[in-house]
Amino acid sequence: MVYVFLADGFEEIEAVAPIDVLRRGGVEVKTVGVSGSLVTGTHGIQLSCDITLENATFDNLQGIILPGGMPGTVNLENSLKVQEFIDYCALNNLIMGAICAAPSILGNKGLLKGKKAVCFNGFEKDLIGADVLNKPCVTDGNIVTGWGAGAGIDFGFEYLAAITGDKDLSDKLCKSMRYVRGI
Repeated sequence: MVYVFLADGFEEIEAVAPIDVLRRGGVEVKTVGVSGSLVTGTHGIQLSCDITLENATFDNLQGIILPGGMPGTVNLENSLKVQEFIDYCALNNLIMGAICAAPSILGNKGLLKGKKAVCFNGFEKDLIGADVLNKPCVTDGNIVTGWGAGAGIDFGFEYLAAITGDKDLSDKLCKSMRYVRGI
């Protein structure tokens, strides 16, 4: 099970594109409403979440995704319960994905020290100790990062390969969707 945490002000493409790719790849995904069951993205698109944060558990958890956007990233970082899930994933070496501004959450926790990572322009200072690259997405160990909304689909394929351990699955799905990766 992968949880995609959605807080008011999330970047819609950074959430929906990876959810779609993961579900097409056979991964069980649940959207988790941090601010309730109905969450509004930064561009006014509302999503009805599968569960609320209060109902999220560690049972069968394989990984998490933190979409960026503002103030969505701030709302995720300020949630003690989201922080507990990040800590649990770090402790158990589960796959964590963060895109756009959201890698700053992992950086501020010291989880990117010595790792390759990417983020939206201007958040590099928050990727404390990371080797910040200039590419759409990167996986280093159990952490997948993406640089922004334009990389949402690439991020989904990168996360799919990481969570399943099967790059061929990710490549085949990409081809079947007639998508060309990268910039």
